[in-house]
Amino acid sequence: MKGIVFNLLERVTSEAHGENAWDDVLESAELDGAYTSLGSYPDGDFFRLVGASSDAFEATPETVIRDFGRSALPLLAASYPGFFTPHTSTLAFLQTLNEIIHPEVRKLYPGADVPDFEMSVTPSGGLRMCYGSPRKLCAFAEGLIEGAAGHYGEAVTIRQPHCMHRGDEMCEIEIDFR
Repeated sequence: MKGIVFNLLERVTSEAHGENAWDDVLESAELDGAYTSLGSYPDGDFFRLVGASSDAFEATPETVIRDFGRSALPLLAASYPGFFTPHTSTLAFLQTLNEIIHPEVRKLYPGADVPDFEMSVTPSGGLRMCYGSPRKLCAFAEGLIEGAAGHYGEAVTIRQPHCMHRGDEMCEIEIDFR
């Protein structure tokens, strides 16, 4: 996993829980926390940090990951406005993930392993996203979607009728925009 993810997790944790919170999480996870944005680190480090955060903040790992995604999105929008400003809605933004955003992420962060989504617009104007990844970070995807909706001043309802955490082959995320 690329160091930028760890850097964002540090910022989100410190902003939400105070400056000492990140050091406490690192200590609990028994990690040193020397993450550079371009570096690559074991996925296990991320999950150890999530577990330590879950214990420290009395939240499920899924909640920690979803909240992280939701809180990281504004930081990404501030750092990479070119990904966000061409769009006026969450739907339009999400539809650029595979063809524009993730290829650019791979250029900015060589070796980044980003997921591909199969997407289709529903008859009601919502979006159906299928996600498969050995990392099983569908909660992170949900958080990023919620963060994007906040960025564009929209509200979303998210359902996940299929999820790898429940034994399904891939996650199916259904999004309705309000």
